[in-house]
Amino acid sequence: MKDQLHYLSGLVNAGRMSRREFMGRAAALGLTAAAASTFMSSAVMAAGPKKGGTIRMGLQGGSTTDSLDPALAANQVALMVNRLWGEPLVDQAADGSIEGKVAESFESSADARVWIFKIRNGITFSNGKSVTAADVVESLDRHSGEDTKSGALGIMRGIKNMTADGDSVIIEMETPNADLPYLMADYHLIIQPGGGKDAPDAGIGTGPYVLKDVDMGVRFVAEKNPNYWGDLGNAETIELIVINDNTARVAALQSGQVDLIDRVPPRTAGLVARAPGINVHTTSGPGHYVFIAHVDTDPFANQDVMLALKYGINRQEMVDKILFGYGSVGNDTPINAAYPLFTEFEQREYDPDKAAHHMKKSGYDGPVLLRTSDNSFPGAPDAAALFQQSLAGAGIKLDIKREPNDGYWSEVWNNKPFCTSYWGGRPVQDQMFTTAYLSTADWNDTRFKNEQFDQMLLSARAELDLGKRKQTYADMGSILRDEGGLICPMFNDFVDASSDRIAGWVEGTAGYALMNSYAPHRMWVA
Repeated sequence: MKDQLHYLSGLVNAGRMSRREFMGRAAALGLTAAAASTFMSSAVMAAGPKKGGTIRMGLQGGSTTDSLDPALAANQVALMVNRLWGEPLVDQAADGSIEGKVAESFESSADARVWIFKIRNGITFSNGKSVTAADVVESLDRHSGEDTKSGALGIMRGIKNMTADGDSVIIEMETPNADLPYLMADYHLIIQPGGGKDAPDAGIGTGPYVLKDVDMGVRFVAEKNPNYWGDLGNAETIELIVINDNTARVAALQSGQVDLIDRVPPRTAGLVARAPGINVHTTSGPGHYVFIAHVDTDPFANQDVMLALKYGINRQEMVDKILFGYGSVGNDTPINAAYPLFTEFEQREYDPDKAAHHMKKSGYDGPVLLRTSDNSFPGAPDAAALFQQSLAGAGIKLDIKREPNDGYWSEVWNNKPFCTSYWGGRPVQDQMFTTAYLSTADWNDTRFKNEQFDQMLLSARAELDLGKRKQTYADMGSILRDEGGLICPMFNDFVDASSDRIAGWVEGTAGYALMNSYAPHRMWVA
């Protein structure tokens, strides 16, 4: 039987038999659908990548208010689109290390205060213009000014000086930072001609694809970049369709309208995995689903109100009923065991008596208003309802306002004082803390401002002793957990799915969903 299956799979790889025909023949040989699918996938992977064709994605999170300006990217769709046409200096590899993109190599001084990034020889933008060190400096500078709205502002504030020297970019830090290459991998820091200062949303970069059709919040079409320097990108065309409704997105995959989707609802992931021709991929990591409060705005400026909310949430119930096992319990910090210098704290448990005590101590007796939408994270409205019920057990009233999906990231997140949200996490603590909790960070979505925390962050950057650095991060986590506006009930697994029409998925890829958002670049039409 095995010889016959190898022969049939060879016909599929040669394009002389469809996958549907293969499954039918395999069934006739007595193989179950699951076993046939596994055999076919293994055979396709062994045959290696195929070039050409179209990969179609259905993704959640896009909005008509989005922009192609990478500085403003704030959701999975924006991240994926920018990954198609642009690249930062470096990026995170599948094993969690840093690999070169626009920069082919990098090195630092002994104290990690000065870093030198060497620009890749012969690299060009998609418009044919050569990439220069000056383009890199201007690109980074655009995320540095006081007027910028870039999500990378917190990262750039640690830089003292940047200069172009031949084919090298020299970055001098205010204080030493051993993690700078990880910070330069931030997805906002895409290198653009002239830094993108004249046309930040032009979509011209060094990525493997060129945008051909853009309908913001609806559909994007990209074709292979003939000037691309690297080997990413097997499909000739990538089509990205924004499908914010969970049911519609799964249905589009099952019906063959798309080949790849993100955010499979945990409630139905098991059922989706049993559908013929569908593969569900689960990856654990630093991503977390959260409730965020502005601690500079009443009533959240009152620390007892925040402690009441933190003790009034049933984390295990949320993991069970929202994640359905695809994740783990959170502890009101953004750091979990996915980070290399993680320190575990005593788990904060649901305690309605403590919640009631702190709310009474705060002197606030009015209701708390929480805004939410399906666009914030899968099951967010249901999670809000569970939060409402657990708080009710402490005598605390939570009002819920369901906001429209479209515009949630521009109108609600980082604007309204209490809402549901999510973070994809970052590869190292410094980047996570710098992006979202440094006092001066533009994406400080809890308005947490603590001078001691800021000083400890700078101290940790300069500390080359990993043991001391780990302790500093632990102390920072403790401050954030007790005084911050982050309520983190759960760390989510990334649950994605693909059809048998495409191959090349690599399990366990670090970073964001969909193989660190490189799935369409690395997969191929089978």
